[in-house]
Amino acid sequence: MDVRATAKTVRYTPRKVRLVLDLVRGKSVNEALAILKFTPNQAATAVYKVVKSAAANATHNNQLNADSLYIKECYANEGVTLKRFMPRAKGNASSIFKRTSHITVVVSDER
Repeated sequence: MDVRATAKTVRYTPRKVRLVLDLVRGKSVNEALAILKFTPNQAATAVYKVVKSAAANATHNNQLNADSLYIKECYANEGVTLKRFMPRAKGNASSIFKRTSHITVVVSDER
């Protein structure tokens, strides 16, 4: 059975989150949490929370065994972009785009 967890509007760019998600895709939940805990990327903390939440959803809501769970799929889509401006020379302004992500993790107990 597939169980999912989603974190919306996380303040990391999707490109950087995808680098972290590639590390844990297809691994067991326990192994993925151990990898994420020691990954020196800031986005790893957000992904850690989503993986932990998906595992908790599976055990609490669907009574699945926590030891048999693995990450079936995980992806980061683009969220809203915050647009800011910085003053530049001669009265001009340049745009700054602060990108956000929607992180989704799907765990399953059947291979």
